[in-house]
Amino acid sequence: MSLPTSPQLGWIGLGSMGLAMATNIQKHMTSNHLPALKYWNRTISRGEPLKELGGIPCQSPEELVQSCDIILISVSDDEVLKTLINTLTSSGPITSKIFIDTTTVHPSTTASVASIITSHSATYLAAPVFGSTPVAQAGQLLIAIAGPADAVSAVTPYLQGVIARAVINVGEEPEKALLLKTTSNFITAGLMYLLSEAHTLASISDLPSGTLHTLIEHNFGAYAAGVSERLISGAYCPAPGEAPRSGLELGIKDVGHGVNLAKEKGMKLEIGEMYLEAAGEAKKWGDMRGRRMDSSAVFGVVRERAGVGFEREIVRERDSKSEQQGEEKS
Repeated sequence: MSLPTSPQLGWIGLGSMGLAMATNIQKHMTSNHLPALKYWNRTISRGEPLKELGGIPCQSPEELVQSCDIILISVSDDEVLKTLINTLTSSGPITSKIFIDTTTVHPSTTASVASIITSHSATYLAAPVFGSTPVAQAGQLLIAIAGPADAVSAVTPYLQGVIARAVINVGEEPEKALLLKTTSNFITAGLMYLLSEAHTLASISDLPSGTLHTLIEHNFGAYAAGVSERLISGAYCPAPGEAPRSGLELGIKDVGHGVNLAKEKGMKLEIGEMYLEAAGEAKKWGDMRGRRMDSSAVFGVVRERAGVGFEREIVRERDSKSEQQGEEKS
């Protein structure tokens, strides 16, 4: 894999996760006296924090891809990715460029996109990330990466220790990285549902939530404790106008990929289907109130089904206090 000594990096897609990752890369480029990160987003003003750090905005994705050696992508879903790839491959020669795609899509989408990029003599690396926005901001994501070994080696220094605590090499087939991510999403969703039931049982049985959380932390580890914290802190139901740590819509999309993939293989992911049903109810609850919900909002549904209400006391108190402060300001 032949790249310039100091390759030009570009970033496409500045959602909450994309902006967090791009910010950490730009900080890395600055601290190591490397070329500033170029970026593009459909709403270019999303990149103002990057610009303040020295990032360079591009007026179009075509401009970005033609001026960069390594292009990182973080978009919302399969259709957006397909459209973007068609735009990029029509922008002019992309020979020898490396595309690193962090988007979570169906493995078949990854295989199709990889084939298109490869047919233009460029390299495609699937690099889905594991973690919520706060984890991305801290540069502590986990990344699964798959594609040609020489390209993986060339880009890993821009990933590990920059936006990720570790990089898992899944092999030469890009779609396998997405298969791993899809499986992980299913496990996380199942954990959210399981802990929602456990905390709801504790609530209706007068077992303090903090006591159960302590057990989860010590007996099941930091990851389970992180999910538990989202439930008991009220993060599962963000305040009006507050962004979720991980959007419910993305949770539904990602788990849906897993459920559909299992069906294609003649298998049923019953826990995944349970999550999707509850997540659909949680989305309706949020939509009726004009609120964006977290992917862990299934907790509210489990609570509601148990007769204790969607909102925990901590959520009601938080929102009530926020309303009072708003009234005082007005």
